Amino acid sequence: MNEPQQVSAFPLPPMQYVNQFTDENIKRGRAPPPPPPMQDTYTMFGNTFTADDMIVRPLESQGFRRLHPQSYDHKRELKKLNHSILANFLDLLDILIKTPDSPKRNEKLEDLNLLFIHMHHLINEFRPHQARETLRVMMELQKKKRLDIAEKFQVHLDKVNELIQRSLNALPDEFSLDSKVLVKSEILTSEMHEPEQPRENGECDQLDSMMCDIVDGMN
Repeated sequence: MNEPQQVSAFPLPPMQYVNQFTDENIKRGRAPPPPPPMQDTYTMFGNTFTADDMIVRPLESQGFRRLHPQSYDHKRELKKLNHSILANFLDLLDILIKTPDSPKRNEKLEDLNLLFIHMHHLINEFRPHQARETLRVMMELQKKKRLDIAEKFQVHLDKVNELIQRSLNALPDEFSLDSKVLVKSEILTSEMHEPEQPRENGECDQLDSMMCDIVDGMN
């Protein structure tokens, strides 16, 4: 009986897996499914992590001694750490000048290392707040850009409305023509429906006379 093979998180090698995500494959639904979420531990940058780990792990879980209480003010503790680092650095310089071979030099280096780890840890605890603040600033910038675009669009719209209004005001109230050009519809209608009668030489039809007057008036 064959032993079950271990299924990898990526069914294909990483680069081949990424290359499958082309626009055509995604459009046709041929892109491979995403890998399942990891349930066990994984290694990143030489450190072992689990999926259930907190974003910022406590110092005790990393094997470091805590120097500040459980409930504390970040600003106050950071100032205290900064002062402690400066004091220990001056002590280290004094040891290096007077007794460079003293074992206290290594103790001061370890103290400085622990202080920097604590400072780095406190700064990392601000990362979620930094992410929220960054997102807030980005959304405010997007809102400002959209408001600026809407304001510019409103300005152009007002200019277009003003131009249209000027054009309408420049038009006459009614398209009035010269009295010679006006023709009563009743006369035209009657002339069109009356049967044509023979005329003597030199006699001009009333409709023809009116059309001549219209032409003369246009000239």
